[in-house]
Amino acid sequence: TVIGSDQVGVGPDGSLLTKPGTVEAACAQLASLSGTCARFHTAVAVVAPDGRIAAEAAGSVVRFLALSTARIRQYVAREQVLDCAGSFKAEGLGITLIAGIEGEDPTALIGLPLIATTRLLRAAGLDPLL
Repeated sequence: TVIGSDQVGVGPDGSLLTKPGTVEAACAQLASLSGTCARFHTAVAVVAPDGRIAAEAAGSVVRFLALSTARIRQYVAREQVLDCAGSFKAEGLGITLIAGIEGEDPTALIGLPLIATTRLLRAAGLDPLL
């Protein structure tokens, strides 16, 4: 059994929220999200032992607080976000940058939608509890 997952973010203007790669790009991306909402789409695929492939996606809407330049710089200096879509980690200090999260699966924003994953595993005959 193979499980794969990845995520993409979409800013309030429809732009893709990429992995920033540099401190400057991370700060600019967070500044563009200040006081707005962004949508994150996290997909998961399961390849069963018999070769069947099934996939699902889960969405999350993140409401960002109004962020000062100093707060953004302090966050980027403390958290390793250069390889994170949207330049933040909800499972780390990034939670202090947001006003709320909406979505069907709270684990989707972290990077692996576990509700969808377990649903796909059950459908493949691989119930995680058995």
